[in-house]
Amino acid sequence: MRLPGTRYQEPGWEQVRKLLGQCSLDAFARCDLAGLLAPAGGGDGLALYVDLLAASLHAAGRGARGRAAGNSYGDSVAELALLLAYELAARPADWEAFRTAIAGEHARAPAFWRHPGGEALLRKKVNDMFAVLRDKVDADNYQAACGRPCSPNRLYAYRMLDTAYGDIARLFAGWQMHRAQVGAILGRPLDAAQPIEVRQLGAIGACRPEWILRWSETLERFGGTPGPLHTRSKRFDSLKDNREKIGAMLAEIGEYEALSANRDRDWLQDADTSAAWIEDYWRVLDESGAGSTPGPDQILEALEDEDGGQAVAPEAAEAAAEAADAAGAADGADEPLAALRAHAVSLPPGFVLAAGAAQEPGSWSARMLAGASLAVRLAVYAKLLGPDDDSYPDAWRDPATNALPTMVQLAALDGVSLPTLRKRRDAAIASLQAHATQNGRSE
Repeated sequence: MRLPGTRYQEPGWEQVRKLLGQCSLDAFARCDLAGLLAPAGGGDGLALYVDLLAASLHAAGRGARGRAAGNSYGDSVAELALLLAYELAARPADWEAFRTAIAGEHARAPAFWRHPGGEALLRKKVNDMFAVLRDKVDADNYQAACGRPCSPNRLYAYRMLDTAYGDIARLFAGWQMHRAQVGAILGRPLDAAQPIEVRQLGAIGACRPEWILRWSETLERFGGTPGPLHTRSKRFDSLKDNREKIGAMLAEIGEYEALSANRDRDWLQDADTSAAWIEDYWRVLDESGAGSTPGPDQILEALEDEDGGQAVAPEAAEAAAEAADAAGAADGADEPLAALRAHAVSLPPGFVLAAGAAQEPGSWSARMLAGASLAVRLAVYAKLLGPDDDSYPDAWRDPATNALPTMVQLAALDGVSLPTLRKRRDAAIASLQAHATQNGRSE
């Protein structure tokens, strides 16, 4: 669940809680716990605990749990745990409540933390302290962000509603297996057809208050325990039979969920280089031009033939260029008709530099083809492995097709005719095969 200003209400909290418990036990092991919890210690005990806990959290921050995402804002588990430890230093009342709880256990079983199971009890007390503290911190931050009053108990109610929505969504998704309970939540018996509400429930904002009330009512019948709105607890008294308030809270969660759907990530044009943005721009135009009426945004412009000035398709232009190249090659000419092809086929700016840098310098094929141009090397790979082999780096691929450039595109890169490129490609392949055969014989 995401709410304005909050940082600890998402699923990553479980890892934050576990890291705080783990590092607290480490901190307690490096000091005299009985002295640390003594009333006379007061603020000194809290300061020592926070210092030891912070040192342990810094060390754990290099581990897998510490580096894991703690929320969708980009905070790691270790960062959130460390911030909460420093919040504790500013809230001695929470430390005093923890110290009192430990002192009570200590009075019943002296030094209980040294007995079997004692560490688990100590860890539970730590978890309880930080669970209360995280709701206080998030409630304060929510008030600062929204300008509306919010208590830790109200945050707890938000969390309950979010959990209720998740369970209702699960039941709706498997409505055939939970037909009786889903019918009770909807307030009518179900027939063989899928209820329309199942398709309508796409987000928490679409969840209806009466479904929450009926869901809580059905839990004792279908799950064995009373629902949160049907217990004797006074925690949710303000929500019991209060559809308007439930609806407003659900709508608030859903509204902020929609507003923050981008999860605070940068847009592509802000995160990438200008060259990458231009490549994406050309790809989008190319894709839109392929399925729309020709217009000023079409990349593959119409070409004129030599005689009548009549527009011809790119495929026809390619065939004409190939025929002209074949005729020129017979006379020893190597005129590529590059101007014609430059209009018919184009690669993104910066393709040559990026594709050249993507070749593994130490690979066998790179060493064998070191004297060949980039276009010849890519033509060899396309011939031997196909145009879209999974091993190709992204920099080699034409963004418009996600495959290697065509032979016409590669010929345009080298400024040679298509037959010439084919001859060079075939010569390079023959050289590779001869070298491989020679090495096989020598072995």
